[in-house]
Amino acid sequence: MIRAALYARVSTLDGRQNGHNQLAQLRQFAAAQNWEIVAEYVDHESATRSDQTEFRRLLSDVTQRRFDVVLFLALNRFTREGVLETLKYLNQLSSYGVGYRSFTEPYLDSCGMFKDAVVAVLLTIAKQEGVRIGDRVRARVNRARVRGTRSGRAVGRPRAILDRQGVIELRRTGLSWRQIARKLGVGVTTVRRAWQVAQDVCETQQGEVPGALSR
Repeated sequence: MIRAALYARVSTLDGRQNGHNQLAQLRQFAAAQNWEIVAEYVDHESATRSDQTEFRRLLSDVTQRRFDVVLFLALNRFTREGVLETLKYLNQLSSYGVGYRSFTEPYLDSCGMFKDAVVAVLLTIAKQEGVRIGDRVRARVNRARVRGTRSGRAVGRPRAILDRQGVIELRRTGLSWRQIARKLGVGVTTVRRAWQVAQDVCETQQGEVPGALSR
């Protein structure tokens, strides 16, 4: 019998009943497939922050092969970290021999006939997402140059720090430090320094660091 894990992400604004409804739907679907439910994970996110304790526990259990398939309501309930991160998580499941299935998106089934097509589409979207992020960052730099000095720093203000959010977003698309530096028109050292500052801030405020892709 296939062992299934259920994952639900619930907004505190929707109330506790939303979580019960999600799990009820997932349980009913698993029973119809004759799957044995061996684990359930539920994260509760507020309007200001996302607590992914259960999601991280699920990923840890994946490495132990505690179940054969992960069932979730929809892809945006599984993760909201962007296309690239979503692909990373799905690939992580597959690498440990764990399948996945979306309740409301039947085409999103690692055992289904459309698996390769869906992954190809997500890869294409991820690449386009990286291009759009780069365009937005360059647009912000250009606006700063128009409003400020030739270098992009505003007149009469202290030296501006490189847009750390732009560095984080580009890094999460899988670009190397050199590629990010080229896109932003700065040196590699400047990019690395901005990333380190972002890590320090994140550690202080949340106890976590941005998801780095080591290269």
